[in-house]
Amino acid sequence: MKKVMIGMSGGVDSSVAALRLQQEGYDVTGVTLKLFGDEDIIQAPDATRTCCALRDVEDARSVAYRLGFEHLVFNFKDAFRSHVMQPFCDSYLRGETPNPCIDCNRHIKFDAMLRRAEALGYDYIATGHYAVRRQDPATGRYLLCRPKDRSKDQTYVLYNLTQHQLAHTLFPLGDLEKAQVRQMAEAAGLVNSHKPDSQDICFVPDGDYAGYIRHATGAEIQPGDFLDTAGNPIGRHRGLIHYTIGQRKGLGLSLGRPAYVVGKDAASNAVTIGAESDLYTDSFTVRELNWISIPALTAPMQVTVKTRYSQTEVPCRIEPMEDGTCRAVFEAPQRAVTAGQSAVFYDGDTVVGGGIIRR
Repeated sequence: MKKVMIGMSGGVDSSVAALRLQQEGYDVTGVTLKLFGDEDIIQAPDATRTCCALRDVEDARSVAYRLGFEHLVFNFKDAFRSHVMQPFCDSYLRGETPNPCIDCNRHIKFDAMLRRAEALGYDYIATGHYAVRRQDPATGRYLLCRPKDRSKDQTYVLYNLTQHQLAHTLFPLGDLEKAQVRQMAEAAGLVNSHKPDSQDICFVPDGDYAGYIRHATGAEIQPGDFLDTAGNPIGRHRGLIHYTIGQRKGLGLSLGRPAYVVGKDAASNAVTIGAESDLYTDSFTVRELNWISIPALTAPMQVTVKTRYSQTEVPCRIEPMEDGTCRAVFEAPQRAVTAGQSAVFYDGDTVVGGGIIRR
């Protein structure tokens, strides 16, 4: 019997993933990852924690007990702080807009947890992500593909998976709709069958990114100039970390016309303001690349791309560059391509690879 260690967040998805593995005959152990403590976060008094709270550990343990398998808690706080929380702050301070869920998957769930599982003799790890793992019969490469429920597709945040990680990872929910998952949880009498999904970044539960960065780093966030697209000062901003590309609300400017954040420069502490048309670009470059369906990008390739998690992919051409990055050229200009976010490339339903958008 194959042994699988499943990451259990306390939510309905990972719980039903564990149930399915059990039904398929795996020897299942549930693991909840302790990623941070109360000292690591700040939270508004009326904010509701929907991820990584004590009740989530209790919910995961309750599901494991009901289904009859062992439940463990692993303390990965140090790794999470160094690989997710600190890079999140550093990226914002550089004038970027990061996605910490991608770093968490890259360094914690599919690296630290997999290494722990292998050391303990497990054959696989599993998660409740909505994705499909396949193996290409022609090349033998493991592929990451979009799930049946496109509205829950999480392949965007999984593009960093390596061939070794894919070989030892199971995604039990890839062929299910979300409604089916809740029905299965209810039929099995699981305590979290109607628990709401987590929405916010787990360590910033009230969504106040700027407040969190000040708390975590002690940095004094300096105000600076708003500039127009010609470089002329047109006002003062509260600090770079308060703004992201495409932002319109909360600028505090009265220009008599719609105004958007179209650029950020950490070196000069300036935020550039322009019209919506200034948000569109026809190309960008990508660093820290990881390829899944191909060993490497050696020639131009026609793909589709998502530059944000919630975005619908659009056609583009990717070209390898001599410095190890790649250049992506859109068929039609796209809005608010943002440094620090990830670009994920697709060939139909299959993830080709991805990387970090460079300024």
